[in-house]
Amino acid sequence: MTERLGPADLPRAAALLRAGELVAFPTETVYGLGADATNGQAVAAVFAAKGRPSFNPLICHYPDAEAAWRDVAPDARAERLAARFWPGPLSLVLPRRPGCGVDLLAGAGLETLAVRVPAHPLALGLLRAVGRPVAAPSANRSGQVSPTTAEHVLEGLSGRIAAVLDGGACPVGVESTVLDLSGREARILRPGGVTAEAIAAEIGPLGRAPDPAAGPAHLRSPGMLQSHYAPELPLRLGAREAGPEEALLAFGPEAPAAPLAWNLSERGDLAEAASRLFSGLRWLDAEGRARGLRRIAAMPVPERGLGVAINDRLRRAAAPRG
Repeated sequence: MTERLGPADLPRAAALLRAGELVAFPTETVYGLGADATNGQAVAAVFAAKGRPSFNPLICHYPDAEAAWRDVAPDARAERLAARFWPGPLSLVLPRRPGCGVDLLAGAGLETLAVRVPAHPLALGLLRAVGRPVAAPSANRSGQVSPTTAEHVLEGLSGRIAAVLDGGACPVGVESTVLDLSGREARILRPGGVTAEAIAAEIGPLGRAPDPAAGPAHLRSPGMLQSHYAPELPLRLGAREAGPEEALLAFGPEAPAAPLAWNLSERGDLAEAASRLFSGLRWLDAEGRARGLRRIAAMPVPERGLGVAINDRLRRAAAPRG
């Protein structure tokens, strides 16, 4: 049963988030489906609740720029834009700092992270009370219209999340603009509540945005086709065991022994497997290359629930490289 909370229940909402539960909350754009961004299983639960077909990067929300800069490295452009538009409907894609506490799953395994400070008093109060970054895509089932009221959230997610914090209707009603500042050129990856003209007035001309229809280019925004972290070692899918020159990405209680192995979930739990996927790929890749191995053998994961997204990610990682 999903709780419907009011502004006076903000401490309850914060406690639920800190406990790893999912809580929808209002921003000035749309309602977000919040999870503790440092908790991999909570982030995995977001994908499960939304029925998201692949692990797209999520936007991490902070109470102020100082908190955001602890997880990402801003340049002069980011600092200027934050001073002008935060709090507000602008998300900035920036390099993760070493030691960033946000779980890799929240950023889809990329070395970048999308961050923003929302301009809604209830959202800011919640973020301050939680004291951790909150990953939050729109609070709707994947592919459905983004919600701008608590009623919209409950229509799609009732029974799938712990609570919705009702702050009335969202004033903007469209998602935040996502601006990629991870490279030399600033590029809008998703138009939204801050216009390209307003951004260009602050930092100068913008580069051309990538075309999602062109295939898996280096796109870093929610709502677009993604090129996720891929290991340097080739990936072999459908493996039952690892060969002599392979590391093993295992799943389940009956996984065979291997000299170098990472079990996504010994219990066969798909949420746990999702939360450990990117860490496992990175560890096996680094350790495997250090030991002179040539491949990563990935055991089958059930094609249901979060297994669909896990398999989507593995197929992308195993695809031929240009």
